[in-house]
Amino acid sequence: MNDEGDLPQEDTTKDEGNETEGNKRNKLRRTRKKVNKPHLCSMDGEKITMANTSERSRNQAADLSKPGSAESCPSHNDKDAQDQMSVRKSSFPTASASVPDAEFNPNADHTRDNAQILTPPQLSSRMKHIKQEMAKNHLQFVRFEATDLHGVSRSKSIPAHFFQEKVVHGVFMPRGYLELMPNPKDNELNHIRATCFNSDIVLMPELATFRVLPWAERTARVICDTFTVTGEPLLTSPRYIAKKQLRQLQDAGYSLLSAFIYDFCIFAVPEVINSKTISFPASTLLSNHDQPFMQELVDGLYHTGANVESFSSSTRPGQMEISFLSEFGISSADNAFTLRTGVKEVARKYNYIASLVIETGFCNSGILSHSVWDVGGKTNMFCSGSGVEQLTLTGKKWLAGLLKHSAALSCLMAPAVSCRKRYCKDSRDLKDSVPTTWGYNDNSCALNIKCHGEKGTQIENKLGSATANPYLVLAATVAAGLDGLQSSDGVEAGSDESEDLYLPEPSEIPLKMEDALAALEQDQCLKQALGETFIRYFVAMKKYELENEETDAEGNKFLEYFI
Repeated sequence: MNDEGDLPQEDTTKDEGNETEGNKRNKLRRTRKKVNKPHLCSMDGEKITMANTSERSRNQAADLSKPGSAESCPSHNDKDAQDQMSVRKSSFPTASASVPDAEFNPNADHTRDNAQILTPPQLSSRMKHIKQEMAKNHLQFVRFEATDLHGVSRSKSIPAHFFQEKVVHGVFMPRGYLELMPNPKDNELNHIRATCFNSDIVLMPELATFRVLPWAERTARVICDTFTVTGEPLLTSPRYIAKKQLRQLQDAGYSLLSAFIYDFCIFAVPEVINSKTISFPASTLLSNHDQPFMQELVDGLYHTGANVESFSSSTRPGQMEISFLSEFGISSADNAFTLRTGVKEVARKYNYIASLVIETGFCNSGILSHSVWDVGGKTNMFCSGSGVEQLTLTGKKWLAGLLKHSAALSCLMAPAVSCRKRYCKDSRDLKDSVPTTWGYNDNSCALNIKCHGEKGTQIENKLGSATANPYLVLAATVAAGLDGLQSSDGVEAGSDESEDLYLPEPSEIPLKMEDALAALEQDQCLKQALGETFIRYFVAMKKYELENEETDAEGNKFLEYFI
């Protein structure tokens, strides 16, 4: 009797040679059926496959092109409508990957963000390796993780035996989990339709980020891109926005090499003293870097693909600094995102609480160290090669862009009242703003240019706090720097031989959160780069927080939310 799908046998009395030839044809037919089976997975944050057969795929594509297939939450102005249309044109079914190699190696160096369409054999090979990892580690669960606007991981865990099914169909999550604070007031968000806020979104995994979690028992995680149920990228997704800016940079002929440097605090288990809950710093970490906690954290990060270059105690008791190895593309933000979750889980194993805010209410720093390279990643475009501490003309233009947009950048990089205290912590004068400072090898500056080290010249963007969303920090930095490279509005960067930088007007950082929000809304360059839809949601969320939260409770909220 024939197996289903086998070629029919015409004569059971044929000789053995003919049977062998028939078997070969049967195997080839079965192989083709397996190879031609399409899959759905999110690889570059923009395109997903929504069909299980080629015919169904064509029907889906036709449906998506109809007016009725638009996102259920139409934008409220023409600009947003144009953004939506440009996205829909590129959302036809495909599958792509962040790494070009066909074989999936969980410990491979995924430094490039060169998105490439996955062929069915490549996708099959990748899934094969993931299945081997799952069997080897006896995995029970897989977390589908996505970032909310704050940069906090929001996830759904599924039993491991459903993983392949969810790779194809995605995991559904309420949209409000990622976009806004719970229970927004209608009068404050009247421009955002309730049906939009209350709808579901789809988490589509980027398979290159699949990792076994060392700090969670028999559990793996995969970072996801977010889509509407009709297949369009979620325009408020920080990771999508960051990838979009990296593609813009690549289209201009450049690539970004970057790494985050984070401070965080370790507190002991809270104690109740005089009816107040108090957490004391774990001061032993100040003089001892070999604590099992830090060893487990750094080793765990390595096994999740986030390579730590160094770690040390910082200026306060219980305060630690951790520096990642520079990587190209979206990987640096993925590493920071992994740290923000991993440090909490490892700390709990040691009865510590890890926080991104200091006990005094200040936010820890979150520095983005970065440099611009040619699109092939061979030449640092900031390096003059003369051995002198100075930026090239390209570097000066990039720096000019950061200075020009520093007010709006600060809103995304210091997104709370407590974060903005660090801008004026050394000043006793009551001011509305402070100058945006820059300098060579000067750690007191907001933008510090370092020309030493094996990485070559790089700029440390120190406007950020550790509570900022790393994807938004990356996206906004690229958008501002790229505007500096392409701008012709009178910004003068001088020549390669000159260390001078001339700006048409001095740049200032507003100290009040309300002023920073206004600066962000008025910055047309960042609004266009990040999307008006995202700006509306972000500003609405921050205004809601400002109007509904007592200043005294802010530190406590951040301690609870970011741990």
